[in-house]
Amino acid sequence: MRTAVPQFDLAGQYPSIRQEAEASVLRVMASGRFILGPEVEALEREIAEYCGCAHAVGMSSGTDALLAAMMALGIGPGDEVITTPYTFFATAGCIQRLGARPVFADIEPGSFNIDPARVAAAITPRTRAIMPVHLYGQIAAMDEICEIACRNELPVIEDAAQAIGAELGDRRAGSLGLMGCFSFYPTKNLGAAGDAGMVTTNDPRLADALRRTRNHGMEPRYYHATVGGNFRLDAIQAAILRVKLPHLERWQHARTDAAALYRRLFDEAGLARDSIAARDGIVLPPELPGRRHVYHQFVIRAPRRDALRAHLAERGIGCEIYYPLALHEQECFRHLGHKRGDFPESETASAETLALPMYPELTPAQIEAVVTGVVSFFR
Repeated sequence: MRTAVPQFDLAGQYPSIRQEAEASVLRVMASGRFILGPEVEALEREIAEYCGCAHAVGMSSGTDALLAAMMALGIGPGDEVITTPYTFFATAGCIQRLGARPVFADIEPGSFNIDPARVAAAITPRTRAIMPVHLYGQIAAMDEICEIACRNELPVIEDAAQAIGAELGDRRAGSLGLMGCFSFYPTKNLGAAGDAGMVTTNDPRLADALRRTRNHGMEPRYYHATVGGNFRLDAIQAAILRVKLPHLERWQHARTDAAALYRRLFDEAGLARDSIAARDGIVLPPELPGRRHVYHQFVIRAPRRDALRAHLAERGIGCEIYYPLALHEQECFRHLGHKRGDFPESETASAETLALPMYPELTPAQIEAVVTGVVSFFR
């Protein structure tokens, strides 16, 4: 009998936190404080401490965190922001929503993260910020990126939506640039019961600007020196995240244990390859030196990726393609004037990558079922 394995299992986490989570919701309901307020302020302090930052400002989503970060810097029409074409849509979408231009720099083939050399080459007099993405749970080459930014007097905004708890040396995601933007979408390593986000920074003036920006630019009440947005964090989401945060490190270790078992079983099966040129194996996600990978996703490269995905689906194994098109190939970015071949590493990743099941409650038997399914495709 085959073992069905979902890509995510959010319900599997709930029993371990049920009493605390339900009590936190009732606490908010009884307080009558549903937007911002003491629950949000407490979560902000706890996230700032976890990330090693002086300040954290709650936002209504990871997307709104990116918007608020750029708005706090005054980024708008005529400006350029350098980012990766291989990421979730919100990264570049938020740049365009502000009237600025997303300027793409291709990725490193191993890490899936933006290539610092290509970042340096993309800088123009219109560049206002650099926005690297810590994709799939591993930090980008931030030492090199920050050195480039410093040399050109540019701020770095970390899109850390997939990387809470990821580390570069002894520093955590969100503490490496001027600001770090997090998503607490339910499937993230730290997930709310809906949309929620956060911006971290060590700059007190930026923290104040972010608090104004998330509340229509208002300070004091009903006085607006700037235009912001409605990016406020709900107290219920903050309360649930406060319940989950003390469990996060245990869940992170479960993810890395699952990744280690995937690696061992694929190695024992003789499927692990340095490249997929031979078309008879897979490339496992790299763990780069000096980095802590928190495995938001376990993403492999595979030949005949779409056929492999269909094969696994037939066996009841959930998997997903992140992302089937590089952003420069999306219809809404056609006006940027790019063509296929402009960012070959991103295009190749979009054609080859497949995310296998990954969540803290994943059992060894489920991982074995996934590996067996992949092996059966090649044998």
